[in-house]
Amino acid sequence: MARIPAGTYRPLYAPPGVERVRVRAFALDRTPVTRGAYLRFVRAHPQWARGAVPSRIADAGYLVDWPSASRAGDAADLDRPVTSVSWHAAAAYCESQGKRLPTVDEWELAAAASETKRDASGDPAFRRKLASLYAARRAGVAPTVRRSSANLYGVSGLHGVVWELTSDFNATVIDHEHHAGQHDEHATGNGKAGSRHLYCASSAIGATDPTDYPAFVRYAVRAALTASSTASGVGFRCAADQPA
Repeated sequence: MARIPAGTYRPLYAPPGVERVRVRAFALDRTPVTRGAYLRFVRAHPQWARGAVPSRIADAGYLVDWPSASRAGDAADLDRPVTSVSWHAAAAYCESQGKRLPTVDEWELAAAASETKRDASGDPAFRRKLASLYAARRAGVAPTVRRSSANLYGVSGLHGVVWELTSDFNATVIDHEHHAGQHDEHATGNGKAGSRHLYCASSAIGATDPTDYPAFVRYAVRAALTASSTASGVGFRCAADQPA
């Protein structure tokens, strides 16, 4: 894991008068969790195998891209990020490793770093790079985790590989009972996070920076998720607290 020092970042939406959010130091996996690592988890915890997980924990797309419930693919596939997992499954995996999912604030703080700057979020060149990476994503097999470059902290794959789950994705309220088979979801409305119209001009109202297109894209992806939903382009990595 890489140590991410304490710092601040500018959230896309913040309460009036708040421009930056302070985040305590934490540790973050250097790469997304791979299929190979998740396969080892499934073998050790068969209740998380495809076909064994109830629909309230993960929808019908859970690990659908694996050749079988006990096979995650060939050698190259094992080095790709695991996708098509639900929030519940990702949280259970991280717990099994003595870790947890990162918060949105932690993820965004780490993701704001470029190869040379701790906070490049306001750099037009960095934004153009992220926009290009997001636009280049295509449905299908994700690249191996070793193909992406690392940022200043030594963390790679935060952009342009897969979207990543967080512990508190957007406004959905999660009941943190991290025991296999006991995860549950408590959300308002249709169970999806957030209430902003993310695909029209009104999404810019109240934004701390209406020109930060990559941040809008990440917000929209999180808003489309529920705790049981799975998607071929969504994976995760784990975080851990740092001693004070």
